[in-house]
Amino acid sequence: MIRTRFAPSPTGLLHVGNVRTGLFAWLFARNLGGSYLIRIEDTDQERSERQFEDQIYEDLRWLGLDWDEGPDIGGAFEPYRQSERREIYRTHAEHLIEKGHAYWCFCSEQELDQAAEAARQSGEFWKYPGTCRDLSKSDIQKRFAANDPAVVRLRVRSGVIRFRDIVHGDMEFASDVISDPILLRSDGWPTYNYAVVVDDAMMKITHVIRGDDHLSNTPKQVLIYEALDMPLPEFAHLSTILGPDHTRLSKRHGATAVSQFREAGYLPEAMMNYISLLGWSPVSEGSEILPGDELIRQFRLDRVNKSPAVFDTHKLNFINRHYLKTSPAAGELVSRELQRSDWMPQAEGDSWMAMVMDTVVPTVDKVSEIPDRLTQMLEFSLEDSSDIQDTLGDSGAIEMLRQFLAELDSRDQLTTAQFREIAGKLKESSKRKGKQLFHPVRAALTMKSSGPELDKLIPLIETAAKYDLHHVARCRDRVRDFLVRYG
Repeated sequence: MIRTRFAPSPTGLLHVGNVRTGLFAWLFARNLGGSYLIRIEDTDQERSERQFEDQIYEDLRWLGLDWDEGPDIGGAFEPYRQSERREIYRTHAEHLIEKGHAYWCFCSEQELDQAAEAARQSGEFWKYPGTCRDLSKSDIQKRFAANDPAVVRLRVRSGVIRFRDIVHGDMEFASDVISDPILLRSDGWPTYNYAVVVDDAMMKITHVIRGDDHLSNTPKQVLIYEALDMPLPEFAHLSTILGPDHTRLSKRHGATAVSQFREAGYLPEAMMNYISLLGWSPVSEGSEILPGDELIRQFRLDRVNKSPAVFDTHKLNFINRHYLKTSPAAGELVSRELQRSDWMPQAEGDSWMAMVMDTVVPTVDKVSEIPDRLTQMLEFSLEDSSDIQDTLGDSGAIEMLRQFLAELDSRDQLTTAQFREIAGKLKESSKRKGKQLFHPVRAALTMKSSGPELDKLIPLIETAAKYDLHHVARCRDRVRDFLVRYG
C-alpha cells in the first residue's frame, strides 16, 4: 500500500515551499488510494513551539488537505512527534553499535572544527578522519567512566551509493567523500538524517517526497537504511521555488507563508490549484483551473519537472479571480471582509452582498482588496476635475445634468429601474445618446470618466448612502454639488 508523509518542523509559519511538498505527497497518496500521514519533526527544542504545530494543522485543513495518521489523531505508528520518539532512536543506535555499523565517538566539536578550518585554509578536502572508529571496549568504558561526552557515528562503508529518484533519475555517489555522520548527539537527541530514516522505515513510508535541498542528504540516508537492514523507499525530490527575480523565494519577495495568503483574501481552492502547478503539469492540456478532485485524478509524480518553478503572483491572482466567481466559500469571505471594514449595512445585507458580488468582486484579485475598491468606486470629491474636462466644456451636457437633477428631486430614491426611465426621458429631450448621454451622468456621479456600468453603480451608491457607509453621498446630492461647483 502506498504510504506518504509530510514532516514539517514547528519552528515557524508554513511556507509555500513546505506546503507544496505536503500537497504533492497528499495528491500522490490520494490518487493511488494510499495513506497520508503527518509527522512533526521537533528535535530543534530551542525553536520548536506548539503554536506553530497548531498553525500547521490549521493551514493544511484550510487548504483542503486531510490525513490518516498524525499527532492530533493518532495512528498505528504513534507517536508522531520526534521529541516523543527519543527512546526509539536510542534503541536503534545501540543495535547499530552492536552490529558494528556504528560506534561511539569522543572527539570534541572544538577539535574537529579546528581541523576542518585548517584544511579549508590550506585548500584541502576534509572529512572526519575516523579517529574513534576502532576504539577498544576498554577505552570506551574508560571514556564513559570519565564522563567524556560522546556521539554515535555511522560507519560509512566503502563503495558506491546508488538510488533512483523519480524526478532526477538514477543517482550515484562515492562514499569516500562522506564523513561518518553523527546519528545521536551527546545530549541524546537524534540528527535529522538519522531520525528521518528510522521514522520513515518504522512507519512503512513507501515514497519520500521532499525538496531537492535534501538531495545531498539522501546518500547518507541510504547508508543508514542499509545499516538498519530496512528497504529503501522511492524518492522524489522537488525543484526549488524561485521568486520573480529567479532567486530563491523568500520574505523579500512578499508574502510566502500560507497564513499570509489566507489573511490577504486568497481562497483555499485557488491556493491549492496554484501551488500544485509549481513544478508539475497536469495530464490534460488547456485550462489550468483544476479543483481538488481533478488535481487528485490527474496527479502523477513522473510529470514533476526538475527545473526550478517561479512563483508568479499574477498567475495566482488570475486563478483566485476565477474561484472568487465560482466558489461557494467566496460569499462568506466577502461578507466577513465587509463587516470587518464597516462596509456592511445593518439591513438589506443580502441585496447589498449581491451587488458587491456582481459589481465589485470581479474587479479584484483577492478579498482583502474589496474595501479599497469600494472606496474607489463610491468616493466623491469635487477637488480634481482633470478626468472630466470634456464634460465641463460641453454646455449641452451641463444643461442635461440640470434636467437630470430635476428628475432626481421628484423622487425619494434612485433605483436602477428609475434611472433607466430617467435616461430615456433625457435621451428624448436632449437628443443625446450613448457616450454623450452617459459620460456626463457618470462625471456628475463619480467625478471619473470610467467605471462600472451605471445600472450597477447607482444601487451601490444609493444603498451605501442610505446606511451612511463611509459617508457616501446620495446620487441627488452628488449631482447638485457638481452643478453648484461646475454648472
